[in-house]
Amino acid sequence: MRAAVLGKPIEHSLSPVIHNAGYTAAGLHDWTYGRHECDEPALARFVDSLDETWAGLSLTMPLKEVALAVADEATPVAEAIGAANTLVLRGGRRVADNTDAPGIVDALADIGVKEANEVAVLGAGGSARGALAAAKRLGAYTVTVYARRREAVAELEPVAERLGVRLKAKGWDEAGFAGRADLVIATVPKGVTDDLRPVWGADTVLFDILYDPWPTPLAAAAEREGVRVIDGLALLLAQAARQWTQFTGLDEAPVAAMRKALYQAVPSRTVPPESSQP
Repeated sequence: MRAAVLGKPIEHSLSPVIHNAGYTAAGLHDWTYGRHECDEPALARFVDSLDETWAGLSLTMPLKEVALAVADEATPVAEAIGAANTLVLRGGRRVADNTDAPGIVDALADIGVKEANEVAVLGAGGSARGALAAAKRLGAYTVTVYARRREAVAELEPVAERLGVRLKAKGWDEAGFAGRADLVIATVPKGVTDDLRPVWGADTVLFDILYDPWPTPLAAAAEREGVRVIDGLALLLAQAARQWTQFTGLDEAPVAAMRKALYQAVPSRTVPPESSQP
């Protein structure tokens, strides 16, 4: 059986490391996971070319929105977000899903965070959609989005409405107030938050979806002030573990082995202690 990650560019993807480590740990020696460069116009043609040996696809930028157009059906979370990072191929059907949002929730649960009344999201791009859905799952009553462009926040408003989330829009010049929330999810590209120094609440958690380089200046400054910080490798692992179970049909992914392989693939990082694993 085969699976792969698609996107453009794709050479940097660590998904093959994670998924293949899971196959080895589970004894699925006839399973392989690769990577293929693919842009939006080519996605439908690529999917149409697959035979019954293919179990699923992981989709990264710029394919997350067009993925819905090539699917036969979509899960409620993918529909609400308007984007999918997963395409499960089974029984001649293509099912689009989004494991980014539950991946954020899983990664937070791993450090004991299972709810957040107020969530702040830094940035209003594609990754912010998953952050909104995660906030909903965590029980947030308010999500404040701090963005450089008001138009970008406007594009999130229909997503928030479908999710049933109360959305507040703030300018980037007010992002220093984000630390008052229970949870801050930074979804912006590398460098954008380098000079940002929020005033942190006593129990605020920072989830910075970046992982290279790490720590980001924002994360390093937060850790010096005693803030609990989660990075993008935790999200990458959590969302991949959910994909892995959907592709294989097994109930549980060998997360410990997948985590070890992931962190060993990033020279600057060390494998988290066993006690931190689910």
